[in-house]
Amino acid sequence: MTSSTPDSNSYLDLPALTAPDFSPQTYANTLVTATNHPTDPSVDLATPLSRLLFDVQEVDVRLDDLSAKSAAQLVQDTCARAEGGDAVLRAVEADVQGLTGAYERLEREVVGKYAEADRAVVAGGRMVQVLRLGRAVGVVLRLGRELQGLVEEEAGERGLRGAAGVLVELKGVFGVAEREAWGLERVAVVRTLREEVVGPGERVVVGRAQRVVREFGTAGLLAAGDGAGGAPKGQPTYAQTEAMKTLTGAALQTLYLLSPVPPKSSAVGRFAPTLLLQALQTYLTAALTASVAALTRALANLATLDKTLQEISARCQNVVALETLLANTSPPFHPLLPPPPPSTEITEPQNLLEPLLAHLDTTSLPSFFWRSLAGNLAPRVQAIMERGGVSARTLRAQKERVREGVRGCVDRGMRVGGQGMVGGWEREAAVMVGSVLGGMGTR
Repeated sequence: MTSSTPDSNSYLDLPALTAPDFSPQTYANTLVTATNHPTDPSVDLATPLSRLLFDVQEVDVRLDDLSAKSAAQLVQDTCARAEGGDAVLRAVEADVQGLTGAYERLEREVVGKYAEADRAVVAGGRMVQVLRLGRAVGVVLRLGRELQGLVEEEAGERGLRGAAGVLVELKGVFGVAEREAWGLERVAVVRTLREEVVGPGERVVVGRAQRVVREFGTAGLLAAGDGAGGAPKGQPTYAQTEAMKTLTGAALQTLYLLSPVPPKSSAVGRFAPTLLLQALQTYLTAALTASVAALTRALANLATLDKTLQEISARCQNVVALETLLANTSPPFHPLLPPPPPSTEITEPQNLLEPLLAHLDTTSLPSFFWRSLAGNLAPRVQAIMERGGVSARTLRAQKERVREGVRGCVDRGMRVGGQGMVGGWEREAAVMVGSVLGGMGTR
């Protein structure tokens, strides 16, 4: 029988049933072993099951007693908890409404204005791009008209220098627009101007400058060939010579400015003005080719030897004058060339002669002229001697005349403005005489 009070003598093991580590398996095993012997092969479950049913009834009775006795208190506690929950909910809802209003105000006063400001920034950036593009288009059109006018002029000093400056400025505008993605190349009028004015204009200016360099000293050379007995007449006047030097200097600087500039990403190195070097090398090659061919013909027919040597002397004088002009011409300022880093040992050339001498791997242009001429002449003389005949016999018989004529040719070639030979040019005369007499089989 069970007692009506919780503290009465009850068979319920409340501490075990309410323990935090209660295990149903352990409790069931305890009930079974309490009424059965562990070694008994037959297990009686009726008694443990009855005990368990009584425990359940006892728990149910106790719950009923506690509920009946504490019903009012339970209802009161439940109502208090519900009222507390409602109060908390009302407070939370009020806070949520406040947060919602604050967020709406923040969205209205900050987020919306930020989005509007962001659109304004984007619009402003695009307006700046349009403004830069418009200014660039205006600059390109102005320079294009200026270039077109300069190209239509005669190939004078002003035309060459002005056109070169305009072309360099145009290249600078195109380069900046390309780096900063202005889209200048997508403007139809700019694209047309570049294809129909800038490109053809640059080719015309480069061609004119190359022709000026190619024709340097031609008037003096023709006058040297007109004189009787080696005495030139009709030489250009001082004013004509100075005008030719001025025009040639402008052409040289034009070719320097219009030479391709290496990209900034390339390795740091000294700028090589390829257009200038090609034009000067073409000039020297033409002078050497004409001199070799003329002297070969003169050695086969000595009647024309004096006139030919006079012409070769005039060509060497032109080479000497060109060297002097290059040495006295400073490289123009090139705005497209980046300055060399302070840590590099590369030094800018002081004149336009330095890059040419470095390109030809020589110390002077006259030395390059005579030594190249001598190197090409020896096999030609040997071919004349191998063919035999009157030309070979005459050449062998008059070798002393040829020797003195060649030495005099080198001597006159190094005389500029009535001056004597400058420096130890006797070595060049010896090289020339050795190439002719060596080809003849004598010294």
